[in-house]
Amino acid sequence: MTGLADVSRETIDRLKIYGDLLQKWNPRINLVSRATLDHLWSRHIEDSAQIYDLAPHPVAHWVDLGSGGGFPGLVVAIMGAADRSPSRTTLIESDARKSAFLRTVIRETGANATVITARIEDIPPLSADVISARALADLDALLTYTERHLASGGSAIFLKGATWKKELSEVQSKWKFDYRLDKSRTETGPVILTITGVARA
Repeated sequence: MTGLADVSRETIDRLKIYGDLLQKWNPRINLVSRATLDHLWSRHIEDSAQIYDLAPHPVAHWVDLGSGGGFPGLVVAIMGAADRSPSRTTLIESDARKSAFLRTVIRETGANATVITARIEDIPPLSADVISARALADLDALLTYTERHLASGGSAIFLKGATWKKELSEVQSKWKFDYRLDKSRTETGPVILTITGVARA
């Protein structure tokens, strides 16, 4: 399992509980595309797990934007339980039904996470040490959210698909930031952008 080779048996068991709950809930509230359910571990869990190692641990407060079915934030929270990094994870999800699912997984796995059911732009600044997002919005919107919710000196980690080069070039006239690029370990084409020092140009 890419990104999960070194985690404990307890962590794998918690991730399996999560996966089972997602399979159970998905027909009702469409947490992930039905076509990807047969590849749940590689397509969603392992894809999310790879960003855990890219974060500057220890992390005090991790904020996941637009959590949906919990990727990547809930996977991060479960993986971090053993090392207590992140110390706490906040999942932001505006859909009440998806939030109910996230709270169910948190309860069943004992993950140290909380859910805020609200729009990202309506929440007071969260001063996160790490912000993450997956398949949520284009980079311009993500940087707007990051400017609001990231603590000074923090990092934003975004899983981006095939359009990442175009998005990156489009924002560089509007924003100043430093970034590191890592290729996805689970798919060819997508990348992971780790961004710091976000400010408007």
